[in-house]
Amino acid sequence: MMNNDEIYIRIKKLREELNRHNYLYYVLNRPEISDYEYDLKMNELIRLEKENPQYFDPNSPTQRVGDDTNQEFVQREHKYPMLSLGNTYSFEEIIEFNERVKKSIGFIPEYVCELKYDGAAISITYIDGRLAYAVTRGDGNKGDDVTANVKTIKSIPLILIGDDYPDEFEIRGEIIIANQTFEKLNKQREEEGEALFANPRNAAAGTLKIQNSSIVAKRPLDCFLYFILGDNLPFNSHFENINKAKEWGFKIPPYIKKCSKLEEVFQFINYWDNERKNLPFNIDGVVIKVNDYELQKQLGNTAKTPRWAIAYKFKAEQAYSKLVSIDFQVGRTGAITPVANLEPVFLAGTTIKRASLHNADQIEMLDVRIGDTVIIEKGGEIIPKIVGVDLSKRPQNSNKVIFIDKCPECGTTLIKNEGEAKHYCPNEFGCPPQIKGKIEHFVSRKAMDIACAEATIELLYNQGLIKDSADLYYLKKEQLVELERFGERSAHVLLESIENSKKVAFNRVIFALGIRFVGENVAKTLAANFNSIDELASASFEQLTNIEEIGEKIAESILMYFSEERNKLLIEKLKNAGVNLKSVTQTKIVSEKLKGKTFVISGTFKNHSRDELKELIEINGGKNLSSVSSKTDFLLAGENIGPSKLEKAKQFNIRIISEKEFEELIS
Repeated sequence: MMNNDEIYIRIKKLREELNRHNYLYYVLNRPEISDYEYDLKMNELIRLEKENPQYFDPNSPTQRVGDDTNQEFVQREHKYPMLSLGNTYSFEEIIEFNERVKKSIGFIPEYVCELKYDGAAISITYIDGRLAYAVTRGDGNKGDDVTANVKTIKSIPLILIGDDYPDEFEIRGEIIIANQTFEKLNKQREEEGEALFANPRNAAAGTLKIQNSSIVAKRPLDCFLYFILGDNLPFNSHFENINKAKEWGFKIPPYIKKCSKLEEVFQFINYWDNERKNLPFNIDGVVIKVNDYELQKQLGNTAKTPRWAIAYKFKAEQAYSKLVSIDFQVGRTGAITPVANLEPVFLAGTTIKRASLHNADQIEMLDVRIGDTVIIEKGGEIIPKIVGVDLSKRPQNSNKVIFIDKCPECGTTLIKNEGEAKHYCPNEFGCPPQIKGKIEHFVSRKAMDIACAEATIELLYNQGLIKDSADLYYLKKEQLVELERFGERSAHVLLESIENSKKVAFNRVIFALGIRFVGENVAKTLAANFNSIDELASASFEQLTNIEEIGEKIAESILMYFSEERNKLLIEKLKNAGVNLKSVTQTKIVSEKLKGKTFVISGTFKNHSRDELKELIEINGGKNLSSVSSKTDFLLAGENIGPSKLEKAKQFNIRIISEKEFEELIS
């Protein structure tokens, strides 16, 4: 058994190893160990830190998993204002910029050209080689402190390599999501019935502002860093400093070039205007900076933009095609999406045949008509969209598109909810695409994980063997072997997969039900707060909205789902089939010292993590709440407590206790 000194040495060694392997994998793309070996080291470190909280370090690799509590973002002033760049769209404007620079300093300086990444700007401060805080652009003078979220991004170092970095400095960059991972993220959101992100930039910016950092940790964020500020930097020039930062462990993009002539700047722009379609992430231009810091100071800034840098913006890639027809698709939630069928056209590396028209408002705004020559754009978008119509080529006999008023599948009159752009088919229990879509969602990998392809569901539904998801559990082998494409083997595989699905975790069953707005993470939250489907079904609006991540819209959707008789029947059929509808883990009560008392936890603590404090409250008979209300008994307050929670606690005259006072309550 290790003594305290040996434990500390082991913890320190594991942290150093994991930081090194993070750098090799996420920055250099040169992993030295397998994921399994990495996980073994991480799990050992997690265990040692939990058993020895006195060695807690906010920059430990274990902190990258994020915190499962909501954090109110605190505003933090930028030490150096985050200015916006002036935009240009032609080489003539770059020449004018060069002339202004030349006039101010008397000669043409050395420029540095970089790609303009299409993401969310971030400023990260390091003190004594450790990540201190990270702030969004905000209004340029102050932004949101998103340190907890940024720490979850594995390509951003928590502790720097070497010892030749300044005592304190700021490094800026762009948080991005690669195109391929963006597509996977949107596919997942579609399966969960959540709104799709318009583009990777919105996804990155939206993720960065999620108040629950454990959710951020599960998103595929990356970061390119491209600018350093501070005193005592190693060099007096941008290019040399940014390359030096690579040695400290930062992910510095290789797409950078020093240019002594304007012709080299134009060559760089032309090259990347053609090559950008081959990049795995989005860019929207090139940034041109004066390299020398003294010259940057001499040139100065305007109120909003630096005079020593400028951005050249690429034109969005567009193509023209003929609109052949419009299909109206019905999703599993009943949402109607108009999709334009186009004559095939090549755009940004792919052949485009279809483009989303989103909703009736979009069709009306564009005044798009069948037979029109339409303008299709990708730009920063992954999904092609129609952005305009070439009216000079419009057929003389064209007519306005009338948005359908009845479901194209079941004929039910469509509805449009107030405040929503989409039309919906309300016939959720009788409209075939909705029924089949719900079953497809139910069997999906992150839900019940049943080996049942879309074509199989189509076949079973058309043959009248299944009318809802629960019917899968009542299929017989003799029914299956009579179907086309089904033999003994395939019937056995399907039935075995269905049987195995009865054991999946309760949270995945909740997700599988397809309750609107209840995605994978919300389902986990519900399973953590309700021990069974019966408890969830009988929960009140107030009980639901008192839970973190559960807003009014989600609560209303849950109440509506369990009030529907056909959903109650579905649950009953799942129960009778033996599907797991209970939470396996139940808290073991060790005392009743906190019986009847409710707690809200906010801030960071010296001796315990928030999860440990929650567990201590529950095993002593108390209850955790996510937000302060008049029914809260105690606000357990640590350092950096959320200001809104503190204000509410004072408003309701709620007792505010420290970690030490809490320990005395349960001692």
